[in-house]
Amino acid sequence: MRQVILQEFVTLDGLAAGPNASVDFVPAATRDDQSFEQHQLRFAETIDTILLGRVTYGMFASYWPTATTDTDKAADMLNTTPKVVFSKTLDRAPWGKWAEASVVKTDAAEAVAKLKAQSGKDMVLWGSISLARSLIKAGLIDQYQLVVCPLVLGSGTPLFDGGAPGLELKLLETKSFDGGAVVLKYTTSGR
Repeated sequence: MRQVILQEFVTLDGLAAGPNASVDFVPAATRDDQSFEQHQLRFAETIDTILLGRVTYGMFASYWPTATTDTDKAADMLNTTPKVVFSKTLDRAPWGKWAEASVVKTDAAEAVAKLKAQSGKDMVLWGSISLARSLIKAGLIDQYQLVVCPLVLGSGTPLFDGGAPGLELKLLETKSFDGGAVVLKYTTSGR
């Protein structure tokens, strides 16, 4: 069965977004970090589907379809990998000259459970805090990859809110990068 991997960028104080939902700290923490870039390219080889919420889709779609491997080595991977956008308001999810993302308007947990049952590589969920929280609550996240960025914001949106279930996780790997970010990989208990 395919796994759902939540790869979320967080600050040292556990925030997935800063004030006013800003995620400016994400590119700032990994920009020009060749070790992180290589890690992400290797990770990309293990996935064949990108899961996004509506807000993160909008952010990604405003940048990635026009990015090239000259400016970002992950551009081709991000642009060619099939994407699923979970939104009750979008009818379409264009991706520049690339294939459109599929839009799922129904229950995200039910749709993701069906995707997990299909054959293929793993799926990644990037950003999309509301979607991530709903899949965490539904027990559909198989692996947590927390990219801890070397800063404290003090206020913003935590990844885990008060409604999150208790989680017992098993550490799979830690890796530090030249720019100071660290990835912590955990699997859910019993995996």
